[in-house]
Amino acid sequence: MRKIRCAIYTRKSSEDGLEQEFNSLHAQREACAAYIASQKAEGWVLLPTCYDDGGISGGTLERPAMRQLLADVDAGPVDQIVVYKIDRLTRSLADFAKIVERLDAAGASFVSVTQSFNTATSMGRLTLNMLLSFAQFEREVTAERIRDKIAASKRKGLWMGGHVPLGYDADGRTLKINATEAKTVRTIYDLYGSLGTVRAVTEEAARQGLRSKSRAIADDRMQGGIPLGRGHIHHILTNPLYAGKIRHKGQVHDGQHPAIIDADLWAAVQAQLTAEARKPRARKAVGTRSRLCGRLFDETGDRLTPSHSRTGRGTRLRYYISHRLVARSGEAGVTGWRLPAEELEARVEAIVRELLSDVSLAGRLTVDPGADEIARLRSALDGVTGGAGRAGLLDLVKRVDIAPGALILSLDAPALAQELDVDPVRLVDDGLTKSVPFQLRKRGVETKLVLAGAPASRDDTLIRNIARAHHWYGQIRAGRSFEEIAADDNVSKRRVQQMIDLAFLAPEIVRDVLDGKQPLGFTSDWCKTHALPSDWNDQRRVISAL
Repeated sequence: MRKIRCAIYTRKSSEDGLEQEFNSLHAQREACAAYIASQKAEGWVLLPTCYDDGGISGGTLERPAMRQLLADVDAGPVDQIVVYKIDRLTRSLADFAKIVERLDAAGASFVSVTQSFNTATSMGRLTLNMLLSFAQFEREVTAERIRDKIAASKRKGLWMGGHVPLGYDADGRTLKINATEAKTVRTIYDLYGSLGTVRAVTEEAARQGLRSKSRAIADDRMQGGIPLGRGHIHHILTNPLYAGKIRHKGQVHDGQHPAIIDADLWAAVQAQLTAEARKPRARKAVGTRSRLCGRLFDETGDRLTPSHSRTGRGTRLRYYISHRLVARSGEAGVTGWRLPAEELEARVEAIVRELLSDVSLAGRLTVDPGADEIARLRSALDGVTGGAGRAGLLDLVKRVDIAPGALILSLDAPALAQELDVDPVRLVDDGLTKSVPFQLRKRGVETKLVLAGAPASRDDTLIRNIARAHHWYGQIRAGRSFEEIAADDNVSKRRVQQMIDLAFLAPEIVRDVLDGKQPLGFTSDWCKTHALPSDWNDQRRVISAL
């Protein structure tokens, strides 16, 4: 008789009661073990491994025990999963489909102790899908109730948990002032009133030794207590909580906690912050200034603001990020765009050039143009795109909207009219807007817009490293060691070993790199931490997935 190796999976959504000597997980396992014992005559055997997820929702498959169980199913040691109820396995119909697909691929199945049906028949699968649909419905309704409760509580001004902000301590469903930390908050507001910029406040706060709130975390360790960063200070200055208010999804309600900052002072600081944000930024040298500042907007209408970071070697990397990521820095769940500035500016400039180079544009720009005027406009447009104009191409951009799947660019009519020596009133708006579809590619926290028809983006660093790898490989074939090559080229031996694989790239991959068509993730930095397979087909499969 064939043995059927059974694994018991148990789950509980909350952590309540898990500390008890006999909890819900134990009860589920006991019932499942008894069921397996009753099927001993059918060859069922209980596996000793415990797959228990305590305090984890069934709305996700990102559960440690579930991941381990599915891995064991794929590997072969598990023939059957036994659960107390189907919703212990998952509460999501989509996730259930994924689980069934993996079970079918491995020749495994599952059994619910309290819900007896045969999933090998169409009726059994229908019954199972109905049960899971109700489980998912129950989970979604519960989530809606929780969200509604939080919204109603915040409308009443109650504190609904989360990280307690600097200046306060938790006091049930409200907050009480922490006198020591409140001094830090008041100092920050006073500094902004006198210095006028967040950057200056950040520098002065560091000089005075002002620090963030210290919090106790697991294992009696402490978190926080570090110098206040620019984003944290901006969040403190814009948080209505300090004026005795509660903010929820864009609305502000009167709170039941005491205010640290007077309402008039808080309002004055908001007006000062708004005025400061509207000031034109000083022009910097080309290549370092953000040339689209104030003209980029995302799908919510939020503008994208310039930001930057520095690498370990001090290289300055510019970005455009959604303003809410700055204004609501430190808040959980805040998402937005983070786009590499130089690449985005180059793409937008290419779109402007393409729009102005359209041979039909001269005839569509003005109302009822004559032949002579069309010829003159065509010549003027050629001068603008060829670099002979008085303004750069990006100076002609009025607004860029990043909508789902499309980048919409609008030209500045007065600026273009000045370049073409045309009365702005005569320009036709239809010719000043262009929509370009794009796809998204992620690399860490950075997002890249892959625009349709955009010029290829060559990775010169990767190209140089491929050339060096071929050079080094030639020296290796001549009998030289890694150490000798590294010494001659003034690099580390590790660097030579990391890059030598590039000498064995498939020819079509090298051609794509030279044309700038390689996947975004295939970079020299990626090659430092990943070994390329020697088989060209395997190389193509690995690199295309980046």
